[in-house]
Amino acid sequence: MAKVICPGQDTRFWNKSDIFDVTCSACGYAVEFFKDDATRRCPRCGHKLENPRLTLGCAQWCPYAEKCLGYDPKTVKLKAEKESSLADKLIEAIKEVFGDDQRRITHALRVFEAAQELLRSEDANPRIVVAAALLHDIGIREAERKHGSAEPEFQELEGPPIARRILEGLDFPEKDIQHVCRIIANHHSARDIDTPEFRIVWDADWLVNIPEEHRSLEPDRLRELIEKTFRTPTGKRIALKRFAQRKEGQDVGGPSRPA
Repeated sequence: MAKVICPGQDTRFWNKSDIFDVTCSACGYAVEFFKDDATRRCPRCGHKLENPRLTLGCAQWCPYAEKCLGYDPKTVKLKAEKESSLADKLIEAIKEVFGDDQRRITHALRVFEAAQELLRSEDANPRIVVAAALLHDIGIREAERKHGSAEPEFQELEGPPIARRILEGLDFPEKDIQHVCRIIANHHSARDIDTPEFRIVWDADWLVNIPEEHRSLEPDRLRELIEKTFRTPTGKRIALKRFAQRKEGQDVGGPSRPA
């Protein structure tokens, strides 16, 4: 049986005005919003923005709204307060580590946003995913300082001790710190872990890296890469629709809308 797509969530039925920019009040960056996004974080500074034109349409009464949107529109102000607070603290921590390296701060924020997309459909511990997504590249600067290189093996070596110090300062449980550090120590190589949280962070990183690093690949090559690389059904589905099934000449780095 063919999957029925909710017209309210299918962007083919949307108008141009349903996707718009909101200026970040903290740094002035233009943040892209979809009409039913409750909040988004600025990819430049990490500031959390509320959607000033939030339009829920049928989601206001539909019994499947929470599964469809990833949040309950009736309690949108209360959604994931703990994870949001954790993210704010971690974003400040990565800014301290990366300093004026805006490119790497932005990458971490984009991976975090992609991980949140995957969490809407994939079952995992959100605190582990939030922490690992934001901290996955935290060892880059130390790798460059100590080894003169940001090669993956040095990132995986130097990242976990820095992540541990940050998480200990946030009173993370020891078992969760170990889990996050294992994800960071494997986020390029996948040698020693295959948990649901790792798979989400792995796929989130790839969702960001494909338009950043593999823009020139033809659709057939992209499909081959996606089929081989992605580890969650949701991540693979999003990647195939967003990148491999794009029309000829369409920009790979299009809107980051969940498929």
